[in-house]
Amino acid sequence: MLSCMTSEPEHRHGAGVPDAFQRLWTPHRMAYVQGENKPTGPGAGDGCPFCAIPAESDEDGLVINRGEHVYAVLNLYPYNSGHLMVVPYRHVADYTELDAAETLELAELTKRAMAALRNASGAHGFNIGMNQGAVAGAGIAAHLHQHVVPRWGGDVNFMPVVGHTKVLPQLLADTRKLLADAWPR
Repeated sequence: MLSCMTSEPEHRHGAGVPDAFQRLWTPHRMAYVQGENKPTGPGAGDGCPFCAIPAESDEDGLVINRGEHVYAVLNLYPYNSGHLMVVPYRHVADYTELDAAETLELAELTKRAMAALRNASGAHGFNIGMNQGAVAGAGIAAHLHQHVVPRWGGDVNFMPVVGHTKVLPQLLADTRKLLADAWPR
């Protein structure tokens, strides 16, 4: 049971001194909060992680599958286990900038991602979509990416609502391997 009661204000406790609070530490989220690995500008040469990932190994880049025009990669800051993105290799910001081959392959890899997630983890449903522009919530607005978020009945509990924390039961490297092995050929 998580307790929210303490006999003294928390600021009176030093680092590492036990108190009545239970904590789930998510230090990896600080990189996201501070904007680490975000591009410094709108161009492909401005530190875009989606442009850099294809040069890495699948394991290091968390790439699940590579197509001719787009690739599927795990999200470093997932909403749920298995949260991945389908990303064009070409550095474009807007969906209307994709050519016909890129659009077709983005749709096809999205379908394969859904099949892999159902096969590997029994996903009951999905949230699929793109945030177009910073004002629409795109964390990296300069490079288009489509989110594929697996969902299960009851997957939302008190943690994100009360604790603003997601509990993910699997390491990203393990999730990458599981989905890569389950990817339809």
